[in-house]
Amino acid sequence: MASTPASSSWLRMTRPELAVFVSGVTSMGLEILAGRMVAPEFGSSIYTWGSIIGVFLAALSLGYHRGGQQAERASNGALARVFIGTAAYIAGVILLGDLFIQSTAGLPVPSRFASLPAITLLFGPPTYFLGFISPYAAELSGRSDVGAASGHVYAVGTVGSIIGAFATTYFLIPSLSVTNIGLVFGLVSVVTALALSRPDIGRDEAVWSVGIAAVLVLASLTGGIGLDSRGTTVYHTQTAYQELRVADGGGTRTLYLDGQPHSAMDLDDPTRHVFDYTSYFHVPFLLSDDIDRVLFVGGGGFTGPRVFLEKYPNVTVDVVELDPEVVSVAEEYFGVEESPRLNVHTMDGRQYLRETNRTYDLIVLDAYRKDKVPFQLTTQEFMQLTSDRLDEDGVLFANVISAPSGPASQFYRAEYKTMRSVYPQVYSFPTAGSVVVQNIEVVATKDETLVTAEELQARNQRRDIGIDLAAELTSYRNDEPTDDVPLLTDDRAPVDSLLDPMVGQRYVIQRTNETEQREADRNATTRSAVTATALRAA
Repeated sequence: MASTPASSSWLRMTRPELAVFVSGVTSMGLEILAGRMVAPEFGSSIYTWGSIIGVFLAALSLGYHRGGQQAERASNGALARVFIGTAAYIAGVILLGDLFIQSTAGLPVPSRFASLPAITLLFGPPTYFLGFISPYAAELSGRSDVGAASGHVYAVGTVGSIIGAFATTYFLIPSLSVTNIGLVFGLVSVVTALALSRPDIGRDEAVWSVGIAAVLVLASLTGGIGLDSRGTTVYHTQTAYQELRVADGGGTRTLYLDGQPHSAMDLDDPTRHVFDYTSYFHVPFLLSDDIDRVLFVGGGGFTGPRVFLEKYPNVTVDVVELDPEVVSVAEEYFGVEESPRLNVHTMDGRQYLRETNRTYDLIVLDAYRKDKVPFQLTTQEFMQLTSDRLDEDGVLFANVISAPSGPASQFYRAEYKTMRSVYPQVYSFPTAGSVVVQNIEVVATKDETLVTAEELQARNQRRDIGIDLAAELTSYRNDEPTDDVPLLTDDRAPVDSLLDPMVGQRYVIQRTNETEQREADRNATTRSAVTATALRAA
């Protein structure tokens, strides 16, 4: 019974305590929201998140310091004005945030600090304002014991931060868009300002509160101002893992994850390869004589699985995709349907390989992105796990985004070195023909016999694999310099450091020419018919 008054006191907060609690909720919510806003432009590497955490801590510290200096001016009205200022700044972030982030992306700063200017200017000021709340509330607490007053204030603020973290992570981000989440925090700040001003709400406070609330709503309805050339948005959401957008343009439907194109589908010819790199998915059929069971780690728009099912009637495909929303979008917007030949597993790729007792002829790793690579899918231990799940003549195919040479090639060459430590032969095929950041297809085989570029071209002429790869095979590479890059292991996989030189560099993703591909498909069909005729004659 003795604990009842203490526990119920948390439910009967004074107005200063309410201000501290809401400031904790809002500051932590904005911190998580910042990660989602900057990810499409700067990625979500350790450098981005380190910058976010550092900026928020610095801004709060400055706010605490300045608020403590001015604590003698503290009043409920002063607390209300802080929240009104915070809400006004949040409205500006909603309206102009995307444009500002895109504008700062080209600033001449080292790549690992590229996100710092945008984070500082967008989220530093409102967090600084919120830092005033705690010292003001401590001053208004009326307690003579300074230690008890400050301890209670920071305990209430920390509880608010905990609730803000969990609510934003588990409820707001899965349920609302970035702009609507900003609207929530802005309106919470406005409502708190009014609650602090009651019952004698002045004319200025009322006008400012109503005006800022109207701007917040308007900004959220417009979706903000930005430079978007991705076509007409068909579907947009925030998942538990990333921002997801489906957009139509030029007869093509494209899936964007955190702002980067991940899969594309020709609306008139769904099995046509829109992105050139997906044509390379067929290279393993030139390195193995028998591919019937295929596993894709990473689903996206299911471009590869859909084409495999169409071109190879004897192939069954399993797909492992971590994000359930990606699977739902693939089904609704990209025409994917599970069947006896297509099985979808919603879980982590490494976990699936560790738990399954199935073996495959081909494993395709399509879970890497330019700025976000799950390190657990890059290491020597993981590569050994893929080898264990492949048949004796099995093939591993990895879609790596990197540069083939130069400083931005570090991740590609480290991954090449890691695969080479497990597999006897590793081949690679850059897709853009230059040193820019691009898709590089890395293919590893358990067969120790080296297949030369000439032999691959000869097999391309002889075999019926449903597509002519003569042009793609010209980028063949089999011997990469790897002395200056680390072997990636579970104990040490500095993936973020290896990706760092790519920050700020343009990602070149080649699109196929529709006429050229259809001609190539006709040539492949003709060649297979000639081969079949020759075999019958023999």
